[in-house]
Amino acid sequence: MSDELQPLAPEAAVDLYLDSRRDEVTSETLTSHKYRLKMFVEWCEENSITNINDLSGRDLHAYRVDRRDDGELKPVTLRGQLSTLRAFLRFCASVDAVPEGLASKVLLPTLSESDRASETKLDPERAEHILEYVSRYQYASRTHVVFALLWRTGIRTGSIRALDMGDFYPEEQALELVHRPETGTPLKNKQNAERMVALDGRLIRMLEEYIDGPRHDKTDEYDREPLVTTQQGRPAASTIRDTIYRITRPCTVGKECPHDRDPDDCPAMETRSSSRCPSSRSPHDIRSGAITAHLLEDVPVEIVSERCDVSRDVLDRHYDRRTEREKMEQRRDHLPTN
Repeated sequence: MSDELQPLAPEAAVDLYLDSRRDEVTSETLTSHKYRLKMFVEWCEENSITNINDLSGRDLHAYRVDRRDDGELKPVTLRGQLSTLRAFLRFCASVDAVPEGLASKVLLPTLSESDRASETKLDPERAEHILEYVSRYQYASRTHVVFALLWRTGIRTGSIRALDMGDFYPEEQALELVHRPETGTPLKNKQNAERMVALDGRLIRMLEEYIDGPRHDKTDEYDREPLVTTQQGRPAASTIRDTIYRITRPCTVGKECPHDRDPDDCPAMETRSSSRCPSSRSPHDIRSGAITAHLLEDVPVEIVSERCDVSRDVLDRHYDRRTEREKMEQRRDHLPTN
């Protein structure tokens, strides 16, 4: 142990770390870090480590192996826990509690393609956190409108572009999707995609405040009034995609970077480069997550199919991301019990 290090118990070190992050991250992120580091403190107690000055690379390897062999952690979850441990150890080095560079000895697991694929959809917990964040800090902004419409309704980005002011019916709590190829806003499935989409009260209020507030009062080149606008008029498809990639970066909504990147050096922080973040999600991922969330809530497949304008076959093959176990448990809920 270096003479320059100041003795510090694991639990006290975690308390200092959490206090140092209190003004930097959301309460949800702080709670997540507290839970993750609680596991590390318990491991230290079990292994008679009472002073983190004594931590070595071998200790960190042993902890990583123990967490990996727990049997219940997905690789992406383990990676997240170890990323938090790295951040904690970097803080400890800054207060002379562990040697500089110790954090780099925490090796992060490499994710397989199947691990990454299983995580491409946006899960409900993460979507709700994003909505909570934008509701608090960017309420009724264009970002809030775009993300909320995609998640709450499961419609496509092309449908958002196609909406005009006259397609919003607040009194009926609905949007009308209309195929208008002659004026630049076709729907993917043409006239078959035309439909009314029900909205809940939260969406109605937020859209009304967007219209009365930050919405730019613009017309497009065909003198139509888009519902969602930029300073130039109707947003390009790429603008909506960039909005989604940006708001789904964990660091954008107050979360710790799960990839152990420094925001100042991260290539995904460059203009129009948000998609380079491994954790960012595409509009298709949002749509898949929204459809899966509907199905997990036992919304009938036929209703999801009509609401989201997707055939049963395409829904099964490309959008339904429920696991086989989740499907089994839902079937069980509808079967008679003995």
